[in-house]
Amino acid sequence: MVWVRRLPSLNGVKAFEAAARAGSFAAAAEELHVTPAAVSRLVRLLELRLGVGLFARHANRLTLTAAGEAYRVGLTPLLDGLARLTEQVVAMGQRNVVTVGVGPTFAIRWLIPRLADLQSRAPELEVRIATGGAMVPFEEDWTCGIRLGNGAWPGFEAVKLFDADLTPVAAPTLARRLDRRDALRAETLLRVAHAPEDWPRWLAAAGARPIRIAGPEFAYYGQALQAAIDGLGVAMGIRPYIDDDIAAGRLVAPFAVTVPKGAGWYLVHRAARAAEPGFAAFRGWILETANGTVAPPAEKGMITRMVWPA
Repeated sequence: MVWVRRLPSLNGVKAFEAAARAGSFAAAAEELHVTPAAVSRLVRLLELRLGVGLFARHANRLTLTAAGEAYRVGLTPLLDGLARLTEQVVAMGQRNVVTVGVGPTFAIRWLIPRLADLQSRAPELEVRIATGGAMVPFEEDWTCGIRLGNGAWPGFEAVKLFDADLTPVAAPTLARRLDRRDALRAETLLRVAHAPEDWPRWLAAAGARPIRIAGPEFAYYGQALQAAIDGLGVAMGIRPYIDDDIAAGRLVAPFAVTVPKGAGWYLVHRAARAAEPGFAAFRGWILETANGTVAPPAEKGMITRMVWPA
C-alpha cells in the first residue's frame, strides 16, 4: 500500500500559527498582510479540515484549546525550520555571496588582510564579514563561521584550519630584555579576559615558576596584541593572530616555547551549504591559505618543556 501524505492548507496553518503566537486575528493579519476576516476564515476552514476546535472564541480575546496548544507547540518549530530551509535554498541561487561569521580579532588580524588574494582569484565572489564568531551563537543567515574549539558542534560540519598555539610576544625593544624566563617577572604581563588560562598554561609548559598575572586586562586578543606592539607589556600571543606581526617585525616571540592552547580554528558550516558554488570557492581558498600559513613543525617545535639559562 502506498502511503499518501495528507497535509492541511499551508495558508490555514500559517494563519493559525500566527494568531496563536500573537494572541489575536488582528495581530496575525498585520503580520501576514491580510485582513482579520481572512485570518478568521482560514483558521475556521483549518478547524473543519482537522475536525477539532483550535481556539475558544470570546468577545474580546482568543484562547487556545488543548488541541490548539498542542498544534501550536509543534507547528512553530516546523515553520521556523521551513523558513530556514527556504533561505538556504534561495542562497544557493545567490552563488556569489558568502557571509562569514568570525570574531573581530580573527577578522582584522588574519582574514581581512588576505581577502585581496581571494578577490584576485574569484573577482565575482562577494564576501560579507559578520563579526561575532565564537562569542555569539551561529546565525542562520551566515554561510559559514570561523570558530575556536575542539571541532565538535552538533548539527554542523567543521574542518580544521590550524592549531591555536601560544607563545609570549612583545615589541622589539622590550623583547631584548627577555633573555630568560625570570625576566618576565619584571615586566607587565597583559591579560585577555576570556582566556585567563593562557599564561598559566604556557608558564607550566615552559617549566617556569608561577607568576602573578596582574597587568591590564583586555576583552579581546587583538587589543592585548596592539598594546604589546605599543610597548605596554608582554602579551600572550596566539596563532595565527601573531604571524603577520612577527613577519613584519612589529612583534617578537623571544622564547622558543610554543604551547598548544588545547583548541583549534575551524571552518564551520551546515551540511546544506556545501553545495553552494560561492561557499565551495571560499572553502577551497581558505583551506589552501590556512595550510600555507601554519608554520612547519621545525619552526613551531611543539615544545612542552624547556630548560632555561640560570
